[in-house]
This record gives sequence, C-alpha cells and structure tokens, in this order.
Amino acid sequence: MQEPTIQYVAAAIFAVALLHTFAVKQFERLSHRFPRHAGLFHLLGEVEVVFGFWAIVLVLAMALLVGGDGALGYAESRNYTEPLFVFVVMVVAASRPVLRTVMSGVSTIARVLPLPTPVAAAWLGLAAVPLLGSLVTEPAAMTIAALMLAPQIFRPKVPEAVKYLALGVLFVNVSIGGTLTSYAAPPVLMVASTWQWDSAFMLATFGWKAAVAVVVNATVATVVLRKHLPAASAADAALAEAPVPPAVALTHLVLLAGIVLFAHHPVAFLGLFLMFLGFTQAYERHQSPLIIKEALLVGFFLAGLVVLGGMQRWWLEPVVSSLEPLALFFSALGLTAITDNAALTYLGSLISNISDESKYMLVAGAVAGGGLTVIANAPNPAGVALLKRGFSDETIGAGGLLLGALGPTLVAAAAFMLL
Repeated sequence: MQEPTIQYVAAAIFAVALLHTFAVKQFERLSHRFPRHAGLFHLLGEVEVVFGFWAIVLVLAMALLVGGDGALGYAESRNYTEPLFVFVVMVVAASRPVLRTVMSGVSTIARVLPLPTPVAAAWLGLAAVPLLGSLVTEPAAMTIAALMLAPQIFRPKVPEAVKYLALGVLFVNVSIGGTLTSYAAPPVLMVASTWQWDSAFMLATFGWKAAVAVVVNATVATVVLRKHLPAASAADAALAEAPVPPAVALTHLVLLAGIVLFAHHPVAFLGLFLMFLGFTQAYERHQSPLIIKEALLVGFFLAGLVVLGGMQRWWLEPVVSSLEPLALFFSALGLTAITDNAALTYLGSLISNISDESKYMLVAGAVAGGGLTVIANAPNPAGVALLKRGFSDETIGAGGLLLGALGPTLVAAAAFMLL
C-alpha cells in the first residue's frame, strides 16, 4: 500500500481522536443512560484514554495496510521518554512528603501576604507553583498545583464556569511558566540545543514576559474565585495531619531532583523511581496512597499522542515552514490546540535557515496556546486526571476548557507580542 494512503488514514484517525476529546462528556452521560454498557461508555469517556485508544486503532490499520512488521516497526520507532517521565514525576511529585513540603512553604508565604490566607494560597497555587515549573519541570508543577488547588477550587459547590476559568488559568500558566529556563518546558526543550538557547537567554527573552502574564492571569482568577474559596486553605488542612520526618521529606526531594536532572535518560530516572518505590514501602506510615492509576492513564494518553502525532508531520511541516513570522505566531497559537506544542516546535527546529524572529514567534505561539486543549501541552492530561472529579459527570469538557483558557491565552499572547 502506498505511503500517502497511510498518511491520509493516520490524519483521519487523528481528526477522529480530536473530535472524541470534545465528546467525552457525552460518553459519560451515555454510561448513566445505558447502565448495561456503562463500563464501555465510561472507558470511552475518560479523556486520558482517548489518544491511547486511537493509537491502537492506527497501529491496527497500519498492520492491515502494510503488514504487522511495518506497523510494529513504526510503533517501536517512536520515542516514549516523555510519557515515561511524566508518569514517574507525577507519582513522585504527588507523594505526601513532597506535597507537604511545598504546602508548608505556601502556607508560610500566604500568612505573610496582606490577604486572607485562603485567597493568598489560591493565588500562589495559580502563580508561584507554575513558575516553579521552570525548576522542577512543568509536569511536576502541574501535579503539585492540581493537588493543592483541588480541595480549594475544584469542588462540586463551585460554579462550573468559575472552575473552567481556574483550569484555563492553571493550564496556560503552567505552559508559559516553564519558559524561565531552557529545560523545563517540552516545546522549549525541543529547540534549545539546536538553536543554542540557554537558560539565561530564555529568562531574558521569554521568562520575564511569561512571569508578568502568569501574575496577571492568577490575579484575575483569584479575584473571581475569592467568594467561592473555603474558610481554611488546603495547605493548612494538610499541615494539620501527622508530620513527616525531615529525613523522609529530604529523601523524597533528593529523588525528585535526581529524576528531574535525568529527565531525558529513561534508564536513570526509572532506576531512581524504583528506589523511590522501595523507600515508600520501607516508610509506609509516612505516605499517602501513590497516584499510580492516574499517572498510568496520563502516560497512556501521551504515548498515544506520540504514536498518532508522528504521522502528522507530512502536513504540519509545510505549514510551519511556509509562514512569515507574524503569521507563524498566530498559526502556532492555533495549531497547538490540535497538536502537542512540543511536536510543533520540533518541526520548527528542522527548518534550515529559519530567522531569529521566526524562532521567537514559533515558540511564543506554541507556549501561549498550551492551555487551550488537553493535548496542547504535555502536563495538561495530568491536570485533567487529578481535577476531573470536581466537575459535573466527573469529566472535563473540551469546550469548557477552551472557553476558560481563551482569556488567559490572550494575556499570554499579548505579553509575548507587546512587552
């Protein structure tokens, strides 16, 4: 079978997968309407399952078109380092010693700020933690922020529109908050080595502008949220539990730092993860249940995106390479919503003789649009997995997320274009 046929089939399956992400709420409602098949509809209503499911369909279709060896060869040729890393860093960052350490710092700062503690804690969760992602990587920042904010904001009693605004702000802020360094944001990492962008360059060119947008977005969201926050902050509630010995907390933080340091070396960070699992078993009394299920689902989602996205280069690359800088910015902003922003910047890194202005516009558009959909930025599925229980039907609608992220995205775009 000719290669173009496979490309067209892959593009069609990718389009169906995108439509599926917008229909997850409908599948969840069907599970209540037809209880006999509730399990199947509930599975199809899990947004983290969508791309993994359609990636399997793609591989089966390729097996029919080119044979099993060709399909298996393609699947094995993909790089799954990012899905593996996100799985590992989610589990470690969500562990009780790490969360308690971060929440202790948040609680201390919140008491110093001239605001009610719950309001200050919510603002820090939407502003400071996403910026922390420039040090600990965006997936870790997303995990910590989601678990901190879940009991404060993402509760059944909070109006859905307010929760979607907070979710949009969180996703956009995490996407742009990792641009203060050259290694924390996946779309930056894809080009940093090729274009010789170090952390000093990122801070001077992107980072301070991103920080301004993060503060503006978090402040607006907190003003909207202030009437819906509980009397006590989540950090205070967590600190009321039994304390974690400093040595245990330090061990978790050292292992997390090692995992972040070796983020692009699966053998190393998986070895550290196995050490982490052994340590949590040895000191089980100081642990909460690990989020293995949620992290596995996110890893499955991202692995599916790797498989599906790898077959979209044939139409994405000509689009990226043919545009002038300003058009490239807005195209990257829009294309990011339908394809992972790291994949988009990677294609840009392959373009020979690309101008410095085009480089800036491509990355700025990719990170600014990173909160528009679940697939726009690698950490987004982690946020969905950890926060969806606070929404109606326990699912996050793609349309609601898009609307909630539009305002914060415009703020981010304006910061990169005008500052």
